[in-house]
Amino acid sequence: MGRGLKSFRASVALSNQKPLNLNAVNGCIMLCVPDTAVDTVEYRHRNSRTQQSPTPLKPQNTSGALAGKLVIDLSRVLGGPYCSQILGDHGAEIIKIEPPRGDETRDWGPPFHEEDSAYFIGVNRNKRSMGLDLTKPEGKEVLLRLLADADILLENYKPGTMEKWGLGYEEVLKEKFPRLIHCRISGFGSDGPWGGFPGYDAIIQAMAGWFSINGEEGSKPVRLGLAGVDMGTGLYSAIAILMAMAEREKSGNGQYLDMTLYDCAVSLMHPHIPNYNLSGNIPGPTGNAHPNISPYDTFRTRTVDIFIGAGNNRAFAKLCKELDREDMITDERFASNIDRVNNRDELKVEIEASLMRVDGEEICNVLASAGLAAGPIHNTQQVVDHPHTHHRQMTVQQGWYKMTGTPIKLSRTPGGIRHLPPKYGANTRELLLEFGFQEAEIDSLLAEQVILDRRQS
Repeated sequence: MGRGLKSFRASVALSNQKPLNLNAVNGCIMLCVPDTAVDTVEYRHRNSRTQQSPTPLKPQNTSGALAGKLVIDLSRVLGGPYCSQILGDHGAEIIKIEPPRGDETRDWGPPFHEEDSAYFIGVNRNKRSMGLDLTKPEGKEVLLRLLADADILLENYKPGTMEKWGLGYEEVLKEKFPRLIHCRISGFGSDGPWGGFPGYDAIIQAMAGWFSINGEEGSKPVRLGLAGVDMGTGLYSAIAILMAMAEREKSGNGQYLDMTLYDCAVSLMHPHIPNYNLSGNIPGPTGNAHPNISPYDTFRTRTVDIFIGAGNNRAFAKLCKELDREDMITDERFASNIDRVNNRDELKVEIEASLMRVDGEEICNVLASAGLAAGPIHNTQQVVDHPHTHHRQMTVQQGWYKMTGTPIKLSRTPGGIRHLPPKYGANTRELLLEFGFQEAEIDSLLAEQVILDRRQS
């Protein structure tokens, strides 16, 4: 282990000795962290179905499942930052290195907190930021010094860019840092018919078929309202990194991870590609209905629209009993899932005839209590405010910062928040000091704008 990282990790260990005040307010986890601390806040499951007045919780200390792992994160926008936030939530030290103009998603608003957008803030906690100009030879040398003790290099530059800068994996990094795991996220990869071309979430959604199966039956292709390609790629990339780290325990060697938005989007086209491969029929949009299951759709009630899914005959029979429509169990049109799929429109009419007499929220509670999958359709505000969202600690808050919690709940090593999303270059000097750079050297690099603590316009 190099001298710089020893100092770096020692500083984190010392700061983790500071006390933490953790309070629950209206179901949100309130994080009260001393200004000089980088303490860890656990996400703990609490048995509370109702919102409560502020109640102090016993401070919990954890190093996280990935404590001691160092990630040099050159990525921007969404897929890469989402991946590194997952790793950071679980203890990895994330050094977010931004180009002189910064991560462009800082500007993707409104809304903003000060100069940073909610888009950026939502996927960049548990990181420290430094500005670095990799187009300059001195910038390359700074990065190489940081990589000497890194476990993972994450980047999403256009294929060929790192190679142009003399930082290619096969050409340079593999030999210099044999244990390094280099994860590259790109639109289409570096070769093939579309190799090297740029790709954003919506472009990949369109090309990977997502548009073609989204929307109401007979409608024109529609973009999915979530950045599912980017975030799915971030998840796949986190899995790939963990696999590579597990393999490195056996071999002692790192490797290059070639992750593309296109590959990940194609892999998520289930069940549409399997259906096409077996039937030869080109899938189209079906609205809220499922192409292979019925009932699995939205239904109107007297108050709100709800969604019901009954994936087998037993669940369908139970649904019929709860709706006091046992006559549908013996109706030949609905005898099996195939029959229900072929007669989905008639089935929807029959089910809605019963549901239009009842309150949607109440019938969802009745059906769920009976062991059936059903729920009301919520908007974003209702999701954020829902008691179960708070019960599962999927809202975390510290002062102005209010975002989603981690969905990965580990019993012994739960995730936590050590750093709020950083301002651009806020940690440039402190990070380089921790890696063994001298004050005079840092001053010189700042003066030459090789490293930066403020964004360039």
